[in-house]
Amino acid sequence: MLIALAAAVAYLLGSVSFAIVVSRVMRLPDPRSYGSKNPGATNVLRTGRRVAAVLTLVGDALKGFVAVVLALAYLPESAPYVGVAAFLGHVFPVYYRFQGGKGAATAAGVLFGFDVWLGLGTIATFAILAAFFRYVSFASMVAAGFAVFFSWFIKLSDVTTVAVAVMAALLIWRHKENIRRLVAGTESKLGEKKATPPDPSAASQ
Repeated sequence: MLIALAAAVAYLLGSVSFAIVVSRVMRLPDPRSYGSKNPGATNVLRTGRRVAAVLTLVGDALKGFVAVVLALAYLPESAPYVGVAAFLGHVFPVYYRFQGGKGAATAAGVLFGFDVWLGLGTIATFAILAAFFRYVSFASMVAAGFAVFFSWFIKLSDVTTVAVAVMAALLIWRHKENIRRLVAGTESKLGEKKATPPDPSAASQ
């Protein structure tokens, strides 16, 4: 019962989309209205506002990290379930009609909560691939796969490794459109503007 309650709270926390919150506070267009239409840091970066993108990235990562750390402190056996619940909240947020982001930043936060070395290994894999290939989506998917291997390699509990595998599978599935574009050669590279964000003040003129 306590594990279910902890997971429910984590899901509600994960459902907070910092891409949308930050964009509203900074009076930027809704990230669901331009570019990839994905409420995430990469899409927010297309506005040219790096601070907004960084705040989105940090916020989405922290909600996963905080959820797991609190679970480990007060109900350790719930941590794997809490991590997955926070991730699911981001991907299928109750506050936004279950239409959320792809979960890379939140998953990273969850991984760091599970184990610092797991998080570092996954982030390092992502950074190397993103720097070399310049495709954030490709780097995210491959890093997610490596996260499962890292979890097994550093001998985390079986249930934790299964939790990592579930998140990795969902993250890759959420990138299905990116996979199609990668195959077609039309995927945007890091630093490219996919589309010009609409001017939020235009509607009032």
